[in-house]
Amino acid sequence: MTDSLIRLEKVTKDYPKVSTSGDRLRTLAALLFRSREMPHFRALEDIDLEVVRGQSVGIIGENGAGKSTLLKVVAGVVRPTSGEVRVNGRVGALLELGSGFHPEYTGRENIQLSSALMGLTRREARDKVDTIVQFADIGEHIDEPVKHYSSGMAVRLGFAVATAMEPEVLITDEVLAVGDESFQKKCIAWIERYLAQGGTLLLCSHSMFHIQTLCSRALWIHHGRVRQAGSAFDVTREYLTYHEEKSGREQAQARAAFGDGPRIAEAWTERDGGERATTFRRGEALVLKGLAVEPDDRPPVLLFGVVRADGTRVYGSHSNERGFQPPRMEPTRFGFAVRFEALALLPGKYTMRVHALDAEGLRLHDTLEMDFVVTGETRDYGVVELPHEWRHP
Repeated sequence: MTDSLIRLEKVTKDYPKVSTSGDRLRTLAALLFRSREMPHFRALEDIDLEVVRGQSVGIIGENGAGKSTLLKVVAGVVRPTSGEVRVNGRVGALLELGSGFHPEYTGRENIQLSSALMGLTRREARDKVDTIVQFADIGEHIDEPVKHYSSGMAVRLGFAVATAMEPEVLITDEVLAVGDESFQKKCIAWIERYLAQGGTLLLCSHSMFHIQTLCSRALWIHHGRVRQAGSAFDVTREYLTYHEEKSGREQAQARAAFGDGPRIAEAWTERDGGERATTFRRGEALVLKGLAVEPDDRPPVLLFGVVRADGTRVYGSHSNERGFQPPRMEPTRFGFAVRFEALALLPGKYTMRVHALDAEGLRLHDTLEMDFVVTGETRDYGVVELPHEWRHP
């Protein structure tokens, strides 16, 4: 029998439509006459989810997919329209900037208020204050009203309060997307320790890097329904593929609307011997090849860029920066190849972007993206491997 902390069965959540005067009148009439024909928007539909103790689950999806609503249902902030929700354990939730804070109270007063609402005694609350203040690290602002806080300060305080209560289940909604880099690193370090000690995490994020790093499983919500659930790597890979295909369709539509211009007809990655591939060993040679089309039969300027799965830009370069002009293979068609002698990238998932610019290199007309994976085992950190040697001083 699994130690289930969270279980959702067939959870559906509807919100009444009140965007227009007609919607408001129909909703009011439905409430007065207790009619079930109320105009509504379905945020979630038939959601099944189980989270066991010690598990870390990432919630992903586009804006408006229903992710935040799902977290609010789990946290008990909103009630589902139908379905069953069972949560066993103390929950710490950080769902919105400054959620649960009284805007007129100072940060210190809000800490005391939050402690009381969590059922802590005065002594327990006093013991927590110093820890929370130290973690939030907002200086003298701790004694100013929360309404004067920036979004980053509100998140700092909110995360510090949520984590200091030692929750059995921690629920966070995009907390790692706000705040400076040092605070994000502090949050990630805390979450890693929390998970190592057997904590349970439900994390909503648009960063696939954070999902892959912090979560063992993932749930993809699409238009209010579960599109895929499984291991974090498998689900995020399909999610990234979905966005690549969507981006390709949008770019095709933009080209049709914008008119003719240079474009990337095709591009691919291959190994040294000419075999097309999308998986490479660390230190192996990678060759990017492709074909560009220029309706005016002028050699276009080309640009490539390597991006990590979380969107971090790794490296990019223009063809004219190195004095390269793509050769004319046939009328209006130009070939190109870029060879990376030995991949210095650390193991992980990356995206290669190829761009076509006009002959002057001033205007970007087309972009083509392709994923590739670098494999290998290492305990190094970062994105690339820098050749080095340890020596005696």
